Amino acid sequence: MSIQKIAQLAGVSVATVSRVLNNSDTVKAKNRERVLRAIQESNYQPNLLARQLRTARSYMILVMVSNIANPFCAEVVKGIEAEAEKNGYRILLCNSGSDIERSRSGLSLLSGKIVDGIITMDAFSKLPELAALIGSAPWVQCAEYADAGAVSCVGINDVDASQHAVSRLADGGRKRIAMINHDLSYKYARLRERGYKSVIHLRDLDYQAVEYASDLSSGAGMAAMQNLLKENPPDAVFAVSDTLAAGALRAIQQAGLRVPEDIAVVGFDGTELAEMISLTTIEQPSRDIGRKAVDLLLNKIDNPDAPTERVMMDWRFISRAST
Repeated sequence: MSIQKIAQLAGVSVATVSRVLNNSDTVKAKNRERVLRAIQESNYQPNLLARQLRTARSYMILVMVSNIANPFCAEVVKGIEAEAEKNGYRILLCNSGSDIERSRSGLSLLSGKIVDGIITMDAFSKLPELAALIGSAPWVQCAEYADAGAVSCVGINDVDASQHAVSRLADGGRKRIAMINHDLSYKYARLRERGYKSVIHLRDLDYQAVEYASDLSSGAGMAAMQNLLKENPPDAVFAVSDTLAAGALRAIQQAGLRVPEDIAVVGFDGTELAEMISLTTIEQPSRDIGRKAVDLLLNKIDNPDAPTERVMMDWRFISRAST
């Protein structure tokens, strides 16, 4: 299928089809719709190499994820991919594990002009090293909010969200509220712990316990909860991810305790898992975070001198049977 055939099917000129393929904003909405319908119906695939030579762009975005097994990361990537495709881009996914050497390998695609820009979901502590590797290339940090620096970012207010979750537990009469956290090299982990501790202090609660999970898995959450149950167990637990909270629920039930009568549990992220197990959680707008990251990146690609943008997105508390 040729571009000429697409033009014939859509009843427009070849130039109009070309402008649609290159995301030009000079095309009338009615003509754009006709061209896109013709493309879809004919299964047309543009010659990407010719497009790259013509525009000096690859129309590829590198997405570096710290842990693709994390359901939240997977949802963010879905949002990234949907928005990228909407704008004529494709993504290359790299599961970096926040490992600089693995990141270095992926970032070699920048120097080779194989990708036009990069979206990272790496630990905040790795940003200085990443910045040295990325240089002046278009870059957006996703879901790990940066208060300063040259990199644009999008995320939520983790302190406010965690304060709200812990406050809701305290409002429900819980006096011994524990926290299951993760790796403090991630800024979200530090910020959510700050929110937790601030509520404990403001409510003048005597009990404070933070258990650090080895990774963001249900098994690690279960092990962390088992440690909390050993001595003076809590009557509520706030976990920094839904997967950790799911593991905590298993440990509580295996210990013969009831949820929420004996121990209430709150997770974080608002993933499908939380809905499946009726878990109270803080819901992040994961796909919208991904979409916004693409918007910020494309703006940087089109306008290299554009100022750094930091976007805070809304979150919401979802109450379910675990509290």
